[in-house]
Amino acid sequence: MVSPATPYHNRSQLLRGIAFWESRGYRVSVAPGVGARDGYLAGSAETRARDLMSCFTDPEIDVVQCLQGGYGSNHTLPRLDFDLIAENPKPLVGYSDITSLHVAIRQRTGLVTFYGPGLMAMSAPDATALTQDRLVQVLAGNGAGPVPRDPQDPFLVTLAGGKVTAPLIGGDLWELRETLATPWEVQTEGALLFFEEVNVPTWQVDGMLAQLRHAGKLQGVAGVVVGQMAGCDWSHQRPSYPSNKSLEDVLEHYLAPLGVPVLYGLPLGHGSTLATVPLGVAATLDADRQTLTIEESGLQAPSDAMERDGS
Repeated sequence: MVSPATPYHNRSQLLRGIAFWESRGYRVSVAPGVGARDGYLAGSAETRARDLMSCFTDPEIDVVQCLQGGYGSNHTLPRLDFDLIAENPKPLVGYSDITSLHVAIRQRTGLVTFYGPGLMAMSAPDATALTQDRLVQVLAGNGAGPVPRDPQDPFLVTLAGGKVTAPLIGGDLWELRETLATPWEVQTEGALLFFEEVNVPTWQVDGMLAQLRHAGKLQGVAGVVVGQMAGCDWSHQRPSYPSNKSLEDVLEHYLAPLGVPVLYGLPLGHGSTLATVPLGVAATLDADRQTLTIEESGLQAPSDAMERDGS
């Protein structure tokens, strides 16, 4: 377990996550710098990068799970040895701000990474069984197949019909936009682009999609999967958000004209449930049937530690 972005607030948030894995028979190794604090950052960029590298190079570690997102993962990128990461392939799990790592590692090493809950989200008191069980199943090599719908709200919206199979890439919309004009700029050509976001006004979603379009990142995609956009639409709880354009209006404006399948609403992101998915593998989007099917598990074989053998 490593913390490349924001630290925990209460130490029990860390202990709860450790207890989750140990109750299922797994061993947890906590990186030395996890308890470090520098305001909204979990210590210095050097410490966070060193912890991440040590997790990849330690042969006793089978899975690298991030504590949470927040902010700061992009600080580590210039300090990572991507050749060494490529020589020590193992699943990296995290979401939100961890998008920076997902994009850079996939593009620099070709490794599959996993967009799934961090340690805190996975073990939070309100974490759903689907969030927890799906993560364990995917890391055990059972990630291929249809991505489940959110049992609390299974309704999906098809913004453009069609069917396509392509590599699934993406993550948090803000973080994808932040890669532009950097050495780790997200490459979307021919890919099945996935994005999600949380707690930003609709006009900011508009701005982020506009910038991606201006940068040529929407043109040439094979399809688009929009995850949950929690707290991004106008509501009576958010009266300060301009209400003249809905979130769906904005999504349709930018995505429907692309001429590719577009599906909105799968439990991928900051909603009540997060269904872990591998990034970088082939996936089939059937927007007419409203399904996203992962074609490869992303793992060559389950590791000994993830076979629930009590080690």
